[in-house]
Amino acid sequence: MHEATFADRACQETVTVTENVRLARDTYRVRFACPTLASRIVPGQFLMLKLHGSNDPILGRPLALYDTVVDDAGRPVGVDVVYLVVGKFTSRLAQLGPGAKLDVWGPLGNGFAPQPTGHLIMVAGGIGQTPFMALGREALGLRQYGEPQRLVQKSRVTLCYGARSQEYLAGVDDFRALGIDVRVSTDDGSAGRRGFVTDLLRSLLDEEPATTGEASPQIVCCGPEKMLEAVAHLAHERGVSCRVSLETPMACGIGICFSCVTKVKDETGEWDYRRTCVEGPVFDAESIVF
Repeated sequence: MHEATFADRACQETVTVTENVRLARDTYRVRFACPTLASRIVPGQFLMLKLHGSNDPILGRPLALYDTVVDDAGRPVGVDVVYLVVGKFTSRLAQLGPGAKLDVWGPLGNGFAPQPTGHLIMVAGGIGQTPFMALGREALGLRQYGEPQRLVQKSRVTLCYGARSQEYLAGVDDFRALGIDVRVSTDDGSAGRRGFVTDLLRSLLDEEPATTGEASPQIVCCGPEKMLEAVAHLAHERGVSCRVSLETPMACGIGICFSCVTKVKDETGEWDYRRTCVEGPVFDAESIVF
């Protein structure tokens, strides 16, 4: 694990909300000013958010980076996070307007390490598209992230995005505005292809020309565990490199409480527990014991 992912690089600040807008059913994007965090965070990392001045809920919540906000000079000055309203914290977060305060610490986790590829295929289910806005922007060569800024080989980018129905699709226009090829599936057929996101992925891989080395496609995936397992199996079947970003519930975010462990195989084929917040949330799909 690279030292840039260590939790001691995280900052902890009280920040001011500048926007909190609805993107889809029960889905919002909150933006807050935090130049230190914005300059350090890289795609795939997460941060912990807590309601300022409140102990209800008492613990912070982990939320993935959606994207950074830059000023007119291109300097990172803020952070965007997309979240789904599913409990007390997110319900209260959705009620906040500009000027409200939040406590934040991050960046946390390892994120997506740059890997040369001819075609980056991002597979998302539910709210799993949230780590892929910054990743897609970086892969297209539109922005650099981190401190020092990362150098990433430009590639073609496709997003395969599955949701329950059209009303839950969030950020599709944002992805398409970047030039990302977005392919959608819904459980009820109200948008895109009816069925599972793995059906989209299988069709996309069928279209992929035979390539080797750095020109080969790579898959990154985030969403419900059953979907991650299905994508991992499909990637293994097709011989395609795949990394998964886990959405494991966690409490501290810095590796102290061991509440977010997942089973990971080592080089001998044996498995042990690894902390999603520190060793992850991004893992090689071949190493995960689903």
